[in-house]
Amino acid sequence: MNQQRSAAEDGNAASGGLVPFAQSLPVARDPYAVPVPYGDAADAPLVFGLTLHDYLRILIKRRWLIVSIVGAAIVFGTVSTLMKTPLYTSTVRLQIDPNTAKIVQAGDVTPVEGPYGDFMRTQIELLNGPSIAQRVASSLKLADDQSFFAPRDFSIRRALVRLLGFGGSHRQAPPRAARESAAAGVVLGNRVVRPVLGSRLVNIDYSDPNPARAQRIAAAYADAFIASNLDKRFQANSYAKVFLEEQLKTLKLRLEQSQKTLLDFAQKEEIVDTDNKAPIAENNLASANAALSTLISERIKNEQLWKQLDAATAINLPQLLSNATIEALRTKRNALEADYQEKLETFKPSYPAMLQISNQIAEIDRQLAAELKTLKASYKAAYESSLQEEQEMRRRIETLKADVLDLQKRSIQYNILKREVDTNQTLYDGLLQRYKEVDVAGGVGANNVFIVDKATLPGAPSSPNLSRALLVSVVFGLGFALALALLLEHLDDTVRSPEDAERISGLVTLGIIPKVAAGATDDELANPRSHTSEAYRSLCTALQLATESGLPKTLLVSSAGPGEGKSTTALTVARHFANVGLKVLLVDADMRKPTLHLKLGLDNSTGLSNYLTGACEPPEVLQQTDAPNLAFMASGPIPPNAADLLGTSRLLSLLSVGLEVFDLIVVDSPPVMGLADAPLLASAVAATIFIVGAGQVRTKLIRAAVRRLQVSRATLIGTVITRFDVHHGYGYGYGYGYGYGYGQGYGQDDAAVSVAVADQGRREQLTNSQASG
Repeated sequence: MNQQRSAAEDGNAASGGLVPFAQSLPVARDPYAVPVPYGDAADAPLVFGLTLHDYLRILIKRRWLIVSIVGAAIVFGTVSTLMKTPLYTSTVRLQIDPNTAKIVQAGDVTPVEGPYGDFMRTQIELLNGPSIAQRVASSLKLADDQSFFAPRDFSIRRALVRLLGFGGSHRQAPPRAARESAAAGVVLGNRVVRPVLGSRLVNIDYSDPNPARAQRIAAAYADAFIASNLDKRFQANSYAKVFLEEQLKTLKLRLEQSQKTLLDFAQKEEIVDTDNKAPIAENNLASANAALSTLISERIKNEQLWKQLDAATAINLPQLLSNATIEALRTKRNALEADYQEKLETFKPSYPAMLQISNQIAEIDRQLAAELKTLKASYKAAYESSLQEEQEMRRRIETLKADVLDLQKRSIQYNILKREVDTNQTLYDGLLQRYKEVDVAGGVGANNVFIVDKATLPGAPSSPNLSRALLVSVVFGLGFALALALLLEHLDDTVRSPEDAERISGLVTLGIIPKVAAGATDDELANPRSHTSEAYRSLCTALQLATESGLPKTLLVSSAGPGEGKSTTALTVARHFANVGLKVLLVDADMRKPTLHLKLGLDNSTGLSNYLTGACEPPEVLQQTDAPNLAFMASGPIPPNAADLLGTSRLLSLLSVGLEVFDLIVVDSPPVMGLADAPLLASAVAATIFIVGAGQVRTKLIRAAVRRLQVSRATLIGTVITRFDVHHGYGYGYGYGYGYGYGQGYGQDDAAVSVAVADQGRREQLTNSQASG
């Protein structure tokens, strides 16, 4: 430990303390270049979307679900089609014109139709309404035809009722009104109104098990619509005449009452209705307001002049300097003051001539003070006079305002009553004229609905169509099955295999760490022949080949969220390379929730946070571990501003100076999401590996974490899958079972020898790669 500290101090002294920022980067990078990941990640698309291969994978994965749903849809469609009663369809074609010729145009009271599109939609809605169906059922007496109510589709409930004998012949027949309503409902349920686009033609289709009845109902439907249209026109004129008579009576009474009210109000208020308007009060009020504005301006001016003069302590205001008397006194005083100062050089102040001059100056000062007092009094009198005039004008304005408001109030009420009389008179005249027109014209006009093609007797059933039913069943079944498969795939967005991790992150998989039982991680790592130990050795081998220069000098271990195994991975990787002869520094940079000191059983009172704040130097916070070549830097006390500390240049200086002493620096970082620590650390190291917990982390979280690291210019060299279940690993179970089970019966000694040989080979490989680098 002391040797390592002395070596670090020597390196720090040789480099002149903290290495400059530009020299602390392990790899020279263009600050404006887009970070390019290694391996397959370089070809990863920027947008994480489903490709054709992904859809094929989903189809294969959910193939039995899709086949089952499509098969069930085909069976259901076939059975339901074969159980339907054959229906015959008869069609009648109508022409509906928006306007008809009027004998007396002014006497028509039918509503004027708007645009043609609105008119046709109105007619279609009338054809689809229940009133036409009720006319048809009543005219053809369909309520008396028992076969008309026979069920047309197969019903399991109806079959069971018939089989069990419920609802037999003892049932009482419903009343005729209920049967007619039911017949109208059957007509509505079996007719289809089809407007011909771009024309005034409308097709009315009716389907029925009896072809002759289908023809009769279709023809009756057209006749019922024509009759309904004519009835509507005659009823409109009749209703209009009755309505106008009632309105005329009401308006006549209202007109008489409003005229009487107007006359009574005019007599009471002594208002004479003339065309000449004399707004004398308004003119007087406007003149008074103008005069008030002038008085206010004059008062403000006099007030300002008086206040300035009253607050003056010297003769320096324009109104004082422009006064002739004051100016003469000031001139005389200046002359005496000059004479006094001139004689003061010869005579003493007590000399009679000097005393005389002093008395003259004092007299002039008294006269100036008296003149100033007189001016102040005159300005104050002018201000008080302006204020009195302003107050008097305000009182006059209030009086004029009350007169104007009284006049306006009486005029407003009078105008309201007069407008009510005029409105009632206009309404009465208009309704009287309309009533005469309706009485004369009668709304006589031609019908605007014609039968173009009469209903014909159908020769073959129109439904059911078995081929179309099968096609619809296949389409709907396949669509539902695909949608369900995609939904299930979308809901299952956890990463469970290396392929998922590579597809989502765009990074190669450097290692796959198998899942172990809870609490057995330390035992697995302590056993060199365990699956976990071999997986971490495979990871370390992949790290040596991850870059062109071999093993990265500084390595960050991070993950999207907590609890994915990044701290264990960082510790295991650091121990492995320390065991093969490299000097390794393990840094716990998780200053939010550190755990490495607990795994190593070391102190966390001082560490990285102390160094970043400048409280100590690196040798003072390094600790020796149980591995000879492994040094550890704890996170230290948890700071309140971890991200700010990691953003300083001291972190880069630590890595730069550390590489002068150590062969490898492994940094354990906090999770990427929700914190700014990991992106800052990733931008400072040479390479970053991304830990993904199998079946633990979701797709969106991985994508967001990888994107944040890429934006921070991190060099992502690959992912490590932890907690991987080899029994549900999409084809990985055989490889693990073979590799880890082979040779377990040869004893622990043979295992130790094989591990030693493997470690010796890795040391030679590291030496060769460093020499070539």
